[in-house]
Amino acid sequence: MGNYRLIALDMDGTLLTEDKTVSKENRAALEAAAAAGVTVMLATGRGIQNVMPYLEELELNSPIVTVNGSEVWASPGTLHHRTLMDSKLIRDMHSIAEEYDTWYWAYAVGDIFNKDKWVDSYDNHQWLKFGYYYEDAERLRAIRDKLAAWDLFEVTNSHPFNIELNPKGVNKASGIRQVCELLGIDMSQVIAMGDSLNDESMIRAAGLGVAMGNAQDEVKRFADVVTATNEEHGVARIIEQYIL
Repeated sequence: MGNYRLIALDMDGTLLTEDKTVSKENRAALEAAAAAGVTVMLATGRGIQNVMPYLEELELNSPIVTVNGSEVWASPGTLHHRTLMDSKLIRDMHSIAEEYDTWYWAYAVGDIFNKDKWVDSYDNHQWLKFGYYYEDAERLRAIRDKLAAWDLFEVTNSHPFNIELNPKGVNKASGIRQVCELLGIDMSQVIAMGDSLNDESMIRAAGLGVAMGNAQDEVKRFADVVTATNEEHGVARIIEQYIL
């Protein structure tokens, strides 16, 4: 049993059920952890605009890591740090998406774009993250290998059929380290839970790195602990075991 002071939770596939809700079991566990003096925060690949409804629902006023670490919020509405991507890189990644005819999306400050709604001007936006989705493993691997060879990105995923790209050195762990500095605690006092490769950095860096029962196999291999699935309230089980 460690001296855990912060719980960092991925959202999709971790805190949220498959229908994108927070179970009453998880909600009760989060409230109990907070009552025990532990900070509960979200660390997600989503942009802040897709996180706010959950923060309001859960009444969380804690720090947040969004867009896989490209934005760190001291609290809802208070930005602590933001890392932008060069618009030329967004243009180049968009060209690859068109070359391979994949679905793609990109987060910019205040907006999200995708194949159905793309931009007229790259330079009129502040870019945060680019992603691809393709249900052809071989073609997706070719895209991943091409981008990895540039050595400019954190190359991860939030699903076996997607690729997510952030600036090199920007990931959930880098965001949580900033939160630890804000809170005056150490990474050894963090429990981090996730299910995909964009959770790898924080699971490896945390004092207790937890993979969900529904996590990708690779994530389970480097986690300290594997809990129940997101449908079985795995988050609540870890809180009950290691906090309460």
